[in-house]
Amino acid sequence: MNLPNKLTLLRIILVPFFVAAMLIPFPLHYLVALAFFGAASLTDLFDGKIARKRNLVTNFGKFSDPLADKILVSAALLCMVQLGLCDCVIVIIVLFREFAVMSVRLSAASEGKVVAANIWGKIKTVTQIAAIIIIFVLQIVLEVINIAFPTIPTEYSIGLIAAYNLDFIFYLIGEIALWISTVFCMISGVIYLRDNKEFISMK
Repeated sequence: MNLPNKLTLLRIILVPFFVAAMLIPFPLHYLVALAFFGAASLTDLFDGKIARKRNLVTNFGKFSDPLADKILVSAALLCMVQLGLCDCVIVIIVLFREFAVMSVRLSAASEGKVVAANIWGKIKTVTQIAAIIIIFVLQIVLEVINIAFPTIPTEYSIGLIAAYNLDFIFYLIGEIALWISTVFCMISGVIYLRDNKEFISMK
């Protein structure tokens, strides 16, 4: 197995550690989750570059690279739904797109062809990763505030986060970022299905 494919597999291997860091509550767990997510995202950046530069592009890489992206992003979004950081409608749209695209890839594979991701798929992945990182950063800020300022003396003895409604503001920012990425997700899905309509059986 060549280096780009090893990096792709590493991205998949990092997913359980990333999920554990997100869902297990411990101090600064979002920071740890971001570290795992960032490392996994970097493998996505380097595996393609190395494969093209060293002429190591393989059918396995064409199929597994976008699959690894889907696993990583889907895991992040599902965890965010459980934590109340993401609207489930976004996840439904994303999963619908991914299953539709995957069905086309499987149809092509049944005919001995491998359909690689196009530029719109890459844009979709980049915007999704950017949105997820934004949410992580905002949650890290909230974690740091909770640690540094557990309570702020006020008339109602509420914390700094509640006093300035930061949790809602940060949630809103994260939702906007996710919806922007979801728009690209839908656009890329439509383009992908259009460009590969010959693999869609209407029988």
